[in-house]
Amino acid sequence: MSTAGNSNNGSSNGHSHGHDHHHDDEFDRGLSYDLPVFARRRMIRLLAGASMVPLVAACSTDDSGSSAASDSSSSGSSSGSSSSGTSGSDCEVIPSETAGPYPGDGSNGPNVLKESGVVRRDITKSFGSSSGVAEGIPLTITLTVVDQSSGCDTPKEGAAVYLWHCDREGRYSLYSDGVTEENYLRGVQETDDKGQVTFTSIFPACYTGRWPHIHFEVYGSLDDATAAQNIAATSQLAFPKDVCDTVYATDGYSQSVQTLSQLSLETDNIFSDGYDQQLATLEGSTDKGYTATLTVPV
Repeated sequence: MSTAGNSNNGSSNGHSHGHDHHHDDEFDRGLSYDLPVFARRRMIRLLAGASMVPLVAACSTDDSGSSAASDSSSSGSSSGSSSSGTSGSDCEVIPSETAGPYPGDGSNGPNVLKESGVVRRDITKSFGSSSGVAEGIPLTITLTVVDQSSGCDTPKEGAAVYLWHCDREGRYSLYSDGVTEENYLRGVQETDDKGQVTFTSIFPACYTGRWPHIHFEVYGSLDDATAAQNIAATSQLAFPKDVCDTVYATDGYSQSVQTLSQLSLETDNIFSDGYDQQLATLEGSTDKGYTATLTVPV
């Protein structure tokens, strides 16, 4: 669901997951926030006439997500894993997800959106009085925001996207121990005439209890984004397993290898109800970096 806040159009302060495996107390708290949100999503789908199968699957998910079997499905490839059909009759609004406990949008503590410098393409470095740099395999993220009511054929020019994710160590700037004074891996961009925003970043870690992901919020305008108000959509981007395996085999990501082996997209408590619209297309290599693309109907 959309994140809550002073003027956001979300619901509650129900945010997800802890930021890394060093803070189990915060992880447990965050997951407990997520589960009611997760259950409400199932009820909405049930009332809408959805099959009982997703509901049963959701109820069978345990409360830790750490004992899941490894992903046995082929969930994409580095040369182009499909994100989903988003044109004509197949066009659906991007699934709404929790913003997590570390949004940095003012709904749960710090508000980076009102800071000068947050509108930027390169989010690898902190800005303002902070100077930290997030290290890792280079990742370029391009989101294409489209109008769902038009059949996803019309780009949403002049909208804005706030995007954030954890670093190579699984930490979230502004919140996690050691990086509370940093604001890297957070930024806002205005969509162009193609409805696109592009961020230069690094490949995030896989931390305990969550499949590798990126958070984002869509706003109707740049003014709304920098005022942290009127969120149009809140969702998450997922990464295909084979690319994660390749990246996590490189220096600096060793802690992500074991955590990824305990998870799958099918058992992650956010993506287990379906991830076709949220699975990014990945291209590239560890030597040259990767590009991730996703269409976001709103």
